[in-house]
Amino acid sequence: MGNLDFMAAELERLKSEGLYNTIRTLGSPQGGWIRIEGKRVLNLCSNNYLGFGNDPRLVKRAAEALKTHGVGPGAVRSIAGTMDLHLELEEKLARFKGAEAALSLQSGLIANVATVPAILETAEDAVFTDELNHASIIDAVRLTKARRFIYKHNDVGDLKAKLVEGKDARRKLIVTDGVFSMDGDIAPLPDIVEAAEAAGAMVMVDDAHGEGVLGSHGRGIVDHFGLHGRVEIEVGTLSKAFGVVGGFVSGPRVLVEYLRQKARPFLFSSAVTPPDVAACIAAVEVLTETDEPVRKLWENGKALKEGLAAAGFNTGHSRTPITPVILGEASTAREFSKRLFEEGIFAQAIAFPTVPKGTARIRCMVSAAHTPEDIRTAVETFGRVGKAMSVSG
Repeated sequence: MGNLDFMAAELERLKSEGLYNTIRTLGSPQGGWIRIEGKRVLNLCSNNYLGFGNDPRLVKRAAEALKTHGVGPGAVRSIAGTMDLHLELEEKLARFKGAEAALSLQSGLIANVATVPAILETAEDAVFTDELNHASIIDAVRLTKARRFIYKHNDVGDLKAKLVEGKDARRKLIVTDGVFSMDGDIAPLPDIVEAAEAAGAMVMVDDAHGEGVLGSHGRGIVDHFGLHGRVEIEVGTLSKAFGVVGGFVSGPRVLVEYLRQKARPFLFSSAVTPPDVAACIAAVEVLTETDEPVRKLWENGKALKEGLAAAGFNTGHSRTPITPVILGEASTAREFSKRLFEEGIFAQAIAFPTVPKGTARIRCMVSAAHTPEDIRTAVETFGRVGKAMSVSG
């Protein structure tokens, strides 16, 4: 298999540079504590923000859907795969988001890939994208023929300059993450919207890490900033705070109808399964009724940040419950993660190319499922490992 020798060489390079990712295997439901390879560990690296991943209300609804609608839809949405459950989810998502309509898709990544190429169809179009946007936005942009303008991270002045460069484009689309997942910072959406309105550009925000986190009852960044009706396209995921799987696009009714006709993943990939859709419906209903899980998430995030900072760790400038512990070199972060696991904490290292070289980190993701005692345990364990490795204050 000589044609594949380059793969083995690349794997060896990753290992030698401390960039090889050891993928752990869970043997339990997602939660504040999980079992990995037979060991019970405190989970600090899932996106299960609200603890919905094993919520009995979601599990019950999924089980009921198995009995009433079966295992799978058996077709793409545009032929024979749209079930009443899909429409119920979309109606409830639209109401929750304060939008005219919503379209559910197979994942958050797919939602981006479905939307950007459908809007930017020719080389006469232009996309303006934050340099730290998520890989799914990057991939979506790569699928277009549009001119690409990459602006400095959260720098609206640079965005305005790029908008001037691309002012003659037929269609102009600004795309940004709502919450940036590596540092936990938030896009300056009000300023981006003002720049877009002045330039005649559309705004699309991928709120994967803002859904269930920002805004009233976790309605997201548009609600957080009070920008309803001024952001054309909101993309979200159902696999993080909502605890299940899937993605969605919400906005004006004409946008959703357009995507039903033009979005390739909607047209050419099978619909999400009934139990998953039913569980998502339950998650939206819970969040509509109460903001208790969102409040608990923020309380836990605040406690973890304060504890780690007091222990001398560099937690960056996150404005959300995402808490990076920036350690520097990839090899240091990998070793720190390994020692944490030995001490009963599951918190994976994040290194280049996910983050810039020299900023490797442990990215801590708290959940509403964690107790105050869990947070204290995490801070104490980080402190012990940090002192042992001489990397904390």
